[in-house]
Amino acid sequence: MHELRLICPEDRVETLSEALEALDALSVSTADADADSEAERALFGEPGMPPPAQAWERSELRALFPDERAAQEAAVLLAAQEFFEGCAVLAVAEVPDADWVRLTQSQFEPVQVTPTFWIVPSWHVPPAEAERVIRLDPGLAFGTGTHPTTHMCLRWLAGRDLAGRRVLDYGCGSGILAIGAALQGAREVVAVDIDPAAVQATQANAEANGVALQAGLPELAEGTFDVVLANILAAPLKVLAPLLCGHVAAGGHLVLAGVLERQTEELLAAYAPYLALQVADTLDGWVLLTASRAAAAR
Repeated sequence: MHELRLICPEDRVETLSEALEALDALSVSTADADADSEAERALFGEPGMPPPAQAWERSELRALFPDERAAQEAAVLLAAQEFFEGCAVLAVAEVPDADWVRLTQSQFEPVQVTPTFWIVPSWHVPPAEAERVIRLDPGLAFGTGTHPTTHMCLRWLAGRDLAGRRVLDYGCGSGILAIGAALQGAREVVAVDIDPAAVQATQANAEANGVALQAGLPELAEGTFDVVLANILAAPLKVLAPLLCGHVAAGGHLVLAGVLERQTEELLAAYAPYLALQVADTLDGWVLLTASRAAAAR
């Protein structure tokens, strides 16, 4: 394969990317052309903040083609276009062969939740001390256990005996929390997400881990649950406050993640009419919020 490298201003990145895709590029990536220099500029995006710029003032595009001829032809065709003014071809170069599967796998090591509870990719042998193991490979849906929000939710689950309990994972992503709840002995686990790809990923991951759960779109969640988990983001969590709290049974628990420390007070206020949240855990600038509903009087 060969790589075509281009440099362009920020306002041409989208146009050039679309043109490269139309020219049958296998992939197109964007990077800061001034990286590792004094002119380097980071692009940050955080929940609740204005979206960051989509590219850099001087952006480098790298387009992958199946052979040198295709890359060279793309370079010639682009250079003839009016929108290419202010842009330049940096190089057409051969891409060295590599074992991309092995390189990708090397980035994902087993993740320790507790000394005895681990998340282990399929190509690794579980550690000897692992008594509970979630087998999970990176895929299309969010949730591999490495992000602080997921890690805190799993840490909370690891400290609970869920035998006989009914659990809801709202916004399940890869299904990692639902699988964790099942491994902790939950009687029934319902996992829902608005993304059909997440539902499919959850079903596949549940089968790979030998656990039984129900996965589907949000309407699958009916009735009340002993534990309601929602690892999403602060903005949707605020909107979902009445719905999520309505699913918490008497004596049940609500567990929320995806919240930055600076967003804590607004979440506490949003849920105050329904349940009293408290900070149960913190990790790398993120918080885990939990609440309990009083048990029914006898």
